[in-house]
Amino acid sequence: MALRTEKERNPARSRAAILDAAEHLFADQGYEATSLNAVGAAAGVSRATPGYFFGSKAELYQAVLERCFAEVRDAVRAGRVRALSSSRSGDDILAGAVSDYFDFLAARPNFVRLIEREALSGNGLLDGGTHLSAGQEALAAISDELGLDDAPSGDAAQLLLSVIALCWFPLVHARTVAPAVGVAFDDSEDFERRKRHVVDLVVHGVHGLGAPTTRPLTTGASHG
Repeated sequence: MALRTEKERNPARSRAAILDAAEHLFADQGYEATSLNAVGAAAGVSRATPGYFFGSKAELYQAVLERCFAEVRDAVRAGRVRALSSSRSGDDILAGAVSDYFDFLAARPNFVRLIEREALSGNGLLDGGTHLSAGQEALAAISDELGLDDAPSGDAAQLLLSVIALCWFPLVHARTVAPAVGVAFDDSEDFERRKRHVVDLVVHGVHGLGAPTTRPLTTGASHG
C-alpha cells in the first residue's frame, strides 16, 4: 500500500490544496477541460482525493466559487468595520472603498478569469445564492453609507454595478481593449494611474446622484 502524503494525512491542508489547484485549473483551462485527476495531481494528492473531499467536479467547482465569494463578503464586512471606526468624510470612505475593490480584483486574477469564463460559457454553473449574497452585502453598504435609493435598479444598485464595471473591465482587457485605445498596463504605475482615474470618476460622479458624501458618516462602510 502506497504511503500517504503529508497533505493527505492533514485533511484541512488537503482540502485547501485541492481548492487552490482547482481554482487555478478552472481559471486557466475552463470547467470542461479540467478533470478531478488533474486537480489531484496539481494539488499533490492522490487522484481519488478530490472526489473523496468534494464528490463530483461540479461540487468542487461550486466550492471554489463559494470560497471566492466568501472573500468578497469578508472584504465588504472589513470595510464597513473600518469606516465605523473612522471619522473620515463620505468622499474619503467611498474613495477608499473603490481603491480597495480595484486592489482586491488585481490581486485575484483567478477569480476574475473564473467569472469571465462563467459569463462566456453560458453553462449556468454559478450558483445564484453564492454570488448574490456577496452583492447584497455590498449593495447594503452603498445604500446605508451614501443614502441612495436601495430599490431594485435604484441609484445604489446602479452605482455598485458601475464601480464593479469600472474596476473589472481594465483588469480583464489589459492586453486587448486597453492598448487599442491607448491605455498601457505595463507596470504597477499604470495600474495605479487607472485606479486613481476610476476613484476620481466615482467620487465626483456620485455627487450628481444627490448622495451626501461630503459629510462624515456615522454608520456603515463602503467597499464596492
